[in-house]
Order: sequence, then structure tokens, then C-alpha cells
Amino acid sequence: MKQHEKIYIAGHRGLVGSALMRRLRDAGYDNFLTRAHDELELTNQAAVQEFIAIEKPDSIFLAAAKVGGIHANATYPAEFAYSNMQIQNNIVHAAWQNGVKKLCFLGSSCIYPKFAEQPMNEDQLMTGPLEPTNAPYALAKIAGIVMCQSYNRQYGTNFISVMPTNLYGPNDNYHPENSHVLPALIRRFHEAKVAHAPRVTIWGTGTPRREFLYSDDLADACIFLMNNYDDGEIVNIGSGNEVSIKELALTVKQAVGYEGEICFDTSRPDGTPRKLLDCSRLNALGWKPAVSLPEGLTRAYADFVKQHA
Repeated sequence: MKQHEKIYIAGHRGLVGSALMRRLRDAGYDNFLTRAHDELELTNQAAVQEFIAIEKPDSIFLAAAKVGGIHANATYPAEFAYSNMQIQNNIVHAAWQNGVKKLCFLGSSCIYPKFAEQPMNEDQLMTGPLEPTNAPYALAKIAGIVMCQSYNRQYGTNFISVMPTNLYGPNDNYHPENSHVLPALIRRFHEAKVAHAPRVTIWGTGTPRREFLYSDDLADACIFLMNNYDDGEIVNIGSGNEVSIKELALTVKQAVGYEGEICFDTSRPDGTPRKLLDCSRLNALGWKPAVSLPEGLTRAYADFVKQHA
């Protein structure tokens, strides 16, 4: 990407999109195209085609998506399937029609089988059944990967696909029911701290292990790949470190400054037992993350207090 060229960030107000805006500005880029949801409905094919045709972006970061945790995926499976497929179909097709030089499609680590060998490398895609609770979202993202690869093969486009691990950071979704595990924990521990509640109850056994990546690190990796990677094969983006949900809860508790107890509701589902990405492909290209989990949590909690508390 050249610094004077037009860059369209789909989903610029979200966790990933806002991180991309920050890191691109820090790197000297300043020619951005952005549209809020009320300005451009990305599930509307005609509206997306008109926008791309008029604005003619040189590069696109496709960070817009309907996302959520276990509860949201289980409650709104139709919306997770429909909205995500519509958004990516419309943007990828319009990008090809209007000669976009390069596109970065953001998927998710949930594309891999529920019981995939750990750590999960890119070759494990579609080698086993998915985690049922987020299968509609995962299948939509898999369709997006195949779509990018198909346009590359048939039309010679340069559309890359990246698979981030669990993310957190500024502008995260802290909804009490529909958020992912880490922002949900930040909110719950903060509310318990304010209310002087004696304990916080967490779903599941606390034994599943998860990997987390600070959103600015993901943005840096995406920018790096847009400038250094031109292959249609997917690329994992992760931190290389994993913690149990119990360990995570203790770390969030410390970052928030909550002094009560932690209890686990073992009647609630755990989800996938372990999710760690093999990032050898990305590391071999010369990129590694910079923000540790404790440091990232301190930043994320400060943003939560500023935005929501």
C-alpha cells in the first residue's frame, strides 16, 4: 500500500477497524474512506456497489462483521449467517468489479474444527466438524475465504485472508450478554467492584484454554501482510500464548482491582476446550506481536472506564 492511496476500512468503528485506523495513521497513512452503519448498509448489495464504484478505493480492509460470544451465537444463528455472508459477498464482488488493488478479509480462529490438533495450523481448515455454538458464523467466514481464493484464481485479484485469534482492546463490545469472554469479564468485574459484590460467577469450569491478541497487534499484522504478502493461502494471526479461563479471570480481576471471590457455574457450557493458533507462517515472514496480556488488559480496562463507566 502506498501512503497517498485510498484505503477503505469496512467496520472502522469496531474493535478491529478502529485499531486499523490508529495503526495506519501512526504509520503515515492518511487517505481513508469510512462510512458509519447509518450511512452505508453493507448487507445492501446495490448500496455497496454504488459506494465502491464512486469512491474507487485502492485497498480494502474487510473488518465489518456481526460478532459475539457463545450466548449471542446460540441466540442469533440466522443473523450471524446471513449478515456476515451478505457483507463479505457484497464487498468482495464490488472490489473485483472496480479494480481494487488489494483486499484483506478478516476471518476468525473459529473456522477450525472443534477438536483440531493444537496448535492449529492453516492446513486444518475443513478437516473436521465445527464447534456447534458458532458454526453459522464459522461457515460464513469459511465461505469468505473460499470466495477470496476463487476470485484470485478466476480473475487474478489480490485478496488475502487472515485468521485472528480471540481479540480485545479499545472499542470492544461490552454488552452484558452478547460480548466475547474477555470484554464480558472486564465489565462484570468492574460492575462487581463498583457494587462491592462479594463474588463474580463465570460460565463453565474455567478449564478451557484460550489465546488472546491485543487489537493494535492484529492491526499491525494486517498492515504488514498487506505490504508483504500476496498469496491466497490463509494466514493465522495470534500471540502464541494461551491461558485457561480461570487464569484469565484472575488476570482481569487484578487489572480491574476487584477484591471479591470468583465462582464457576459448571452447569453452563465451556465451548471449545482449547484454541491456540500455529502462527509459524506469519512469524516466518518476520512479524511478531508486541503487547503482553497484562499490558493489554490495563489499556483495555482504561478504555472501558473512559467509554462506559
